Amino acid sequence: MRTTRYALAVSALLASAAGATAQVTPPPPGQPTQPAPPPAPPTAPGQPAPSTSPAAPVAPPTAPAESVPYGAGMKVNLSPDGSKYLRFITWHQVWTRYTKNNTGTLRAPGKPQDDQLDFSLRRSRLIVLSQLNPRFLIYTHIGINNQTAVSGGVNPTQDSKKPQLFVHEAVVEYKVNKYLSLGAGMHYQNGLSRMTRSSTLNYLTLDAPLTNWPTIEAIDQFVRGIGVYGKGRVGKLDYVLSVNESLLTNQTGAFSTPLGLGVQTGTGANRLNTGNNVAQYNPQGTNHVYQGYASYEFLEQEANLLPFNVGTYLGTKRVFNIGAGFLYNQDGMYSRSTGSVLNAAAIDAATTAGLASLNTIATRKHDIALFSADVFFDTPVNKEAGTAFTTYAVYYNYNMGPNHVRYIGAANPGYGASALRGNAVPHSGTGNVGFVEAGYLLPRNVLGPKLRVQPYASYLLAGYEGLRKADGSIQNVNIFDGGANFYIDSHNAKFTLNYRARPDFTNQAPAAGGGVQVNGVRYRPEITLQTQVFL
Repeated sequence: MRTTRYALAVSALLASAAGATAQVTPPPPGQPTQPAPPPAPPTAPGQPAPSTSPAAPVAPPTAPAESVPYGAGMKVNLSPDGSKYLRFITWHQVWTRYTKNNTGTLRAPGKPQDDQLDFSLRRSRLIVLSQLNPRFLIYTHIGINNQTAVSGGVNPTQDSKKPQLFVHEAVVEYKVNKYLSLGAGMHYQNGLSRMTRSSTLNYLTLDAPLTNWPTIEAIDQFVRGIGVYGKGRVGKLDYVLSVNESLLTNQTGAFSTPLGLGVQTGTGANRLNTGNNVAQYNPQGTNHVYQGYASYEFLEQEANLLPFNVGTYLGTKRVFNIGAGFLYNQDGMYSRSTGSVLNAAAIDAATTAGLASLNTIATRKHDIALFSADVFFDTPVNKEAGTAFTTYAVYYNYNMGPNHVRYIGAANPGYGASALRGNAVPHSGTGNVGFVEAGYLLPRNVLGPKLRVQPYASYLLAGYEGLRKADGSIQNVNIFDGGANFYIDSHNAKFTLNYRARPDFTNQAPAAGGGVQVNGVRYRPEITLQTQVFL
């Protein structure tokens, strides 16, 4: 009954949004307007002014049924032709959400909670970019992410207050010729897939599946890397290649020393620490990260000034792309085999040594090698009715060392540091992932002249070698999302209502030979209403 009440509350919020009106903006520059009447002719001194007949009443201009396209947005031209400019882009995404939590979730210290209706700030961002010369580009991207009532603050797993406003991107770029541009800085010119380079402003569904960013906040800074890149287009082939630093990770916590790569048994002098054959990110990983992505554009070409691939064009373009990409980081992971056994004396010595034990206890190093292939299709269906169809599909092959699995939940409503809390799901790991999404923009006037509706659905299927059933076979990860976008003013002002059937993997135990044995998966409902405005 409580779940039903929350669902009705979210639906009521959406219904109230449907009554909103689109912003009406003045005609774009260059559109003719009705000229002002000429001034009356001068009269000779002492002569009466000529009589005038009352002017015919002028009908007020008809308000457009839809807002004028947003275009370049907040752009300040620094030259008459607009070739030198300063542009600002800002957006907020706010979530109102009902979540049935994973088993054992805490909402506060010592307070288990089965479910809740919560509010969170999914993203708050600002981009400033400028071109003072056609060959030079500079842009800065700052913001915050995932602030909830219990997380996302300075201490993200314990406190939600004063979230860290940090640099997402700080980039300088030089255009060598029409085929090549070179850039450097903290950048988002990622490889791997189209979704790995996706814009967060115009998703077809509520959000990205997140598995498209497999190393997020591990060897990168919120999917960005410090390095150099080359990008460009040759004919219909669009490409990007980059070389980044591997940011240090696992400097604290259980996986910061080799002891965390094992399971301890026994007591006192009989203690043993046995390797668990599960790879984690290497605290000594300092090799460069190499990545790239290329796509062939069969129909219309897409803009590539910035590294933000569009999720849905809402019928304004006809695009069909096939792409492939990779990411490689040598020795990015490390593990201990089940044959690595430390006795009590070795355990005590490693505990005393701390991080120095990385050089005294033997471990195995593993490369991070990720590959993908994808296809994107977006087309108007009936231009008079305004209908359009969008679909995207991607396959990932992830190699991240034996039995590696990582759990993540967007704007996680659970308190604490447990990897399985709140809405966390298996996010990435060694194995294979398939993801597909599709949406259809309905005809105009379905919900009145001011609101456009786009139903969608997506499905993710992943098989990670570190998740096993009792019989030893892989326990697959299945995630279904379905919902609709409600556009008040294209992507600039929209609501998204999403339902997710989320798998709960908390019923697990360590498996012989590495990984975990999943003893059953239960599906939890998650209903989210996102409000988005960007300028």
